[in-house]
Amino acid sequence: MKNVLLINVCREKLHYYEFVKPIEDILIKEGISFETKFYKDLNIASLKNKSSVIICGTALKDFEYEKSIHYFEWVNSFDKPVLGICAGMQIIGLIFGGKIKNKTEIGYFNEDFKKDFFGLRGTKEVYHLHNAFVDFKKLKEFDIFSEGNYVVQAIKHKNKYIYGVLFHPEVRQKELIRNFALN
Repeated sequence: MKNVLLINVCREKLHYYEFVKPIEDILIKEGISFETKFYKDLNIASLKNKSSVIICGTALKDFEYEKSIHYFEWVNSFDKPVLGICAGMQIIGLIFGGKIKNKTEIGYFNEDFKKDFFGLRGTKEVYHLHNAFVDFKKLKEFDIFSEGNYVVQAIKHKNKYIYGVLFHPEVRQKELIRNFALN
């Protein structure tokens, strides 16, 4: 049975309703079991018996996770699938030595998926809401599945089950979350 751990990185409690609750709603609709934890409340027991982990996004001006990256050191040694969404993808990049760069992208954009990425292939409309990114073109451990205007939008670690999307699939392309959770 699938049992997904959702990690909330939102500093402000109200932001949970925009960035975490929609993902919970997708999992509920699909009948997928999950648990949600705030990232500072994680421990090894939180990860045990989970089939996968989704690190959710957060608000445009919330960068507290950058100062708290040590809470995510487990990602590098975790042996089950991890999906980082927006801030979650940036966290993955930071763990692997990337640097945060600034670029604001807000709205609907067409992204080209050159290879299948949890059911997304070809040109797909996605929703961007970010002020920052990590340049994954400089991180050789990752394959790039979609590269927008200058900014990488979807990645997978070459040797681990670590994935990331800079866009928000909980807004547009909800099947990505379902397909990841059921994978």
